[in-house]
Amino acid sequence: MAPSEDRIEETASKMEEGSTSQKYEEEESDYCSSKAAIRFSQKVMAEVFGTFFLIFAGCGSVAINKIYGGQITFPGICVVWGLAVMVMVYAVGHISGAHFNPAVTMAMALFRQFSPKEVIPYIVAQLLGSCLASGTLVLVFDIEMEDFFGTIPVGPSLRSFILEIIITFFLMFVISGVATDSRAIGELAGIAVGMTIMTCFWSIYEPCEKSWASNCNASL
Repeated sequence: MAPSEDRIEETASKMEEGSTSQKYEEEESDYCSSKAAIRFSQKVMAEVFGTFFLIFAGCGSVAINKIYGGQITFPGICVVWGLAVMVMVYAVGHISGAHFNPAVTMAMALFRQFSPKEVIPYIVAQLLGSCLASGTLVLVFDIEMEDFFGTIPVGPSLRSFILEIIITFFLMFVISGVATDSRAIGELAGIAVGMTIMTCFWSIYEPCEKSWASNCNASL
């Protein structure tokens, strides 16, 4: 009888340990789920802030250039945009990937470098950040709305369309090269992307709208 009772107690002990282990696994699963939610919210907030910074600095330089009679100059505006992108890549790139552009987000998802479930939240975050930046500029600068330009091409529409395709290809080519290839030097990604933005802004016929987010906020 004693061995039988020992087996019963051992079985009961294992069942108790199993239920406790299952309970801990469930709690750990909930905790992991909570951590995932926190990480995702951090990504979204990083995209909002990064896009806000980019548009506030870039479009702000354009507005100031118009206010003060072109003292910043076109090359100066190019430098501001390039530096803004570079700074934000290093500031929040490790959190959200520093997309700041719906085209980048969709391209990353298309090439399976980004979760498709996060595409819509990222795009909404980018549009929100850009619109908030544009609204802030309107409040800060007490000037007429026509001083904010950048959504209407100054040249033929066909030329602007072709330039958009070429420049967006250049941008995506560089981003894909430095962000998705393990052979690339990751520490230089911010410099590479920022310099690409700076270089591509030579397109004077099609004023500097390489992102749907920036185009949308300027139009609003």
